[in-house]
Amino acid sequence: MRLSRLAPAAACAWLSLWSVTGSAEAAELIMVEEDGCHYCIEWKQTLGPIYPKTAEGRFAPLRMVDVDDGAPEGVTFARSINFTPTFVLVEQGQELARIEGHPGEDFFWGLLNMILKEKTDFAQAAETD
Repeated sequence: MRLSRLAPAAACAWLSLWSVTGSAEAAELIMVEEDGCHYCIEWKQTLGPIYPKTAEGRFAPLRMVDVDDGAPEGVTFARSINFTPTFVLVEQGQELARIEGHPGEDFFWGLLNMILKEKTDFAQAAETD
């Protein structure tokens, strides 16, 4: 069962952050979504318009892909995508970290900021932005 089909409380419980490895020079955030996913729609309506205007969005531009299409050409996910939305931070085609689920705006920004600072030179880039 995909996260989009779980109750909101269960979705929050399933939210997880999976760090893999690496340090990014040029990062990208891939949002893996599926048709009818309530949490994907909510993210696109509330955060989608804001994301490219933020320091995080400028540092790690967003690309949306359908879960049924698998990893985009030239990208390798560390493991399969089982929940939507899943946000995969990649650099040079390799997964650095991921956020599974979308429990709300505040939690999303906090997790994204944490993985960007941990896995990339985002903190340094944000200071000069």
